Amino acid sequence: MLNAKTGTSTKADVRLAGKEAAQAVKEVKDIKMAFVYSGVQYDQKALLAAISEELPGVPLVGNTSFTGVITQDGFVTGDDGFVGVMAMGGEDLTVGVAGMAKEGTARETGHKVAEAALKKAGKTEAPEYFYMVAPPGEEEFYLKGITEVIGRVPFFGGSAADNAIAGEWLLYTDQMVTADGVAVAFFYGDTGFANEYTGAYEETEHAGIITKVDSYRTLAEIDGVPALKKYQEWTGASDEQVAGGNLLAFSITAPLGVKDPLGDLVAIRHPMNGNDDKTISVGNNLAENTAIILMKGSVDGLIASTGKAVAKVTDKLGKAPAAYHLVHCGGRRAGIGDRIDEVAAELKKAAGDVPFICEFTFGEYGFEDDGRNTCGGLMLSFTAFGK
Repeated sequence: MLNAKTGTSTKADVRLAGKEAAQAVKEVKDIKMAFVYSGVQYDQKALLAAISEELPGVPLVGNTSFTGVITQDGFVTGDDGFVGVMAMGGEDLTVGVAGMAKEGTARETGHKVAEAALKKAGKTEAPEYFYMVAPPGEEEFYLKGITEVIGRVPFFGGSAADNAIAGEWLLYTDQMVTADGVAVAFFYGDTGFANEYTGAYEETEHAGIITKVDSYRTLAEIDGVPALKKYQEWTGASDEQVAGGNLLAFSITAPLGVKDPLGDLVAIRHPMNGNDDKTISVGNNLAENTAIILMKGSVDGLIASTGKAVAKVTDKLGKAPAAYHLVHCGGRRAGIGDRIDEVAAELKKAAGDVPFICEFTFGEYGFEDDGRNTCGGLMLSFTAFGK
């Protein structure tokens, strides 16, 4: 039977913070691993060392989170730092955790880390599902390398984040800390797993064909028209609203989306920067000669979608959940602003007394039905684990 518990701290002393958060989860039976999400203010190596002192031998995996975390304690943040830990345990649960700094290409590194995780789990067969964390930029290629080893296995997770999109993010396990690499947790057991991966945006009538992409993540043309010009035609945005980094904030309620081949999933592509040459820098990979759609949303909708997503993933699980792991886009969180406590209330109401931890990321990973594992932005990837 799977069991879980969360702990948090905002103590300024990083060692005391790690100790306090870890002590809160020590009562979990047969601990097999723990997720750790923290603020960039902390020395991450010192934080992980303090947690490991309280949870000796327990594999840790996680990353820095944008501005805070949410647990049953509410939205947890602090000027000096914050940390949230969720420990998971159970007699029938086996977990292989591995991470490494980038060695060669992202795809090659993903391949190596998957082999290492299998070894840590003492397994040769693919896991039931897996967790991944990488930095923003090459998530799809790390995933390709992992898939080479274990095949197409449902996954969840998110990209490391910082508090100001300043490149200060880190990802880590209890064995390593890096800004450029990948970490995974391979899960084995029959307790049950479900994932709700959604942007919870509505499609608009505006759609076009991507006719030019540069270096995977620069949207150059839609229907042969400069992408930024087309976006302005669709949205009515002013030159100032889409100039440079202004586009990132403007597009939180007016992002772009791409559908999977079956139409079951619209993966959101967050416009990050309006470039002088009228191209758009986006947060995930795009492909030429595929369709792109203007999506729409509202801050009220972003808040309400969180509780709805918990309810949906619970229904998908089809049994009593033991815990929830919630990946919430940092961009959505920025758009929600000082109403973040409303999100915490939505999550707590939907989760009831089931332990959960919510991190804020700069990229979200999930899957839908029999579709391919997908990386996106401005998404929710909400996971439920069965008892």
